[in-house]
Amino acid sequence: MNILLTYDYGKEKIKKMTELGYNIILKEEKDLFYSNEFENVEVLICYNPFKTLDVSKFKNLKWIQLSSIGIDQLPIEKIINRDIIVSNNQGGYSKPMGEWVVLSILEILKNKKGIFVNQQNRKWKMDTSVLELVNKKILFLGTGTIAKESAKRLKGFECLIDGINTSGREQEYFNNVYKSTDISKIIGGYDIVISTLPKIKETFHYINKELMDLMKNDSILINVSRGEIIDEAELINQLHNGKFLGVSLDVFEIEPLSELSDLWNFDRVYISAHNSWISEMKNERRFDVIYKNLKRYKNNNILLNEVNYIRGY
Repeated sequence: MNILLTYDYGKEKIKKMTELGYNIILKEEKDLFYSNEFENVEVLICYNPFKTLDVSKFKNLKWIQLSSIGIDQLPIEKIINRDIIVSNNQGGYSKPMGEWVVLSILEILKNKKGIFVNQQNRKWKMDTSVLELVNKKILFLGTGTIAKESAKRLKGFECLIDGINTSGREQEYFNNVYKSTDISKIIGGYDIVISTLPKIKETFHYINKELMDLMKNDSILINVSRGEIIDEAELINQLHNGKFLGVSLDVFEIEPLSELSDLWNFDRVYISAHNSWISEMKNERRFDVIYKNLKRYKNNNILLNEVNYIRGY
């Protein structure tokens, strides 16, 4: 059985894949085009070769394993027409992202940016405005693996942690979980709002003027999911009007963020370059999912993290 693999996980890991009975075709993902060499490829393991690689030309392709959590890079129509199975890396980046969420909150509450400026200027000045995390009310938009790993770590800070999801179904580590339709009724009661929502049609500009107006003036807003979840132009407008104690953004509507963006100009905005998922364990966890799914696929078992690509996650 032939696999087209677009990332080199190293000789030992590729050997483990071949020992399962797979023939590995290893190609660089960038500027990858279809060739006759891929005629019998049944499995594609990749991130995003789809700008140049036309999956409709694969006569025998049955399964795509993504190294990402998001699936918005997929050519959905071509995949639907072929009834191709898609699985993703859900949970693979959740632990470092959970750590990043905790970091983002504490940086703002402790005014880490201001303290660092004092350090750079060799200025010894105590900051008596810093706040503590104990008893803060936190709302997660989405209760998937990233939110769960974040909430798990925040539990030790004695916070009240709530979440919203489509149905309001209960989830571990959350005190309360509400239906997404209730968001306007509850968002004004939280000190910290964190987006871990997937990018789908229904979540485009989910955090809009209406929701920002309802949030506390001194609340904290964090986004580690997708930039399109927040109406960036409205966020800038709200910041100009004095809204938010702090905002931490790891993702943006257009990446890289333009040097001309007003977001760079606010001291209370913390900007990072889509960095929250990175850790020394990323390849280990990514390969672990791939390897487990290769064994399942060989044995005709249900795959881990199989995606409903019509729903969008």
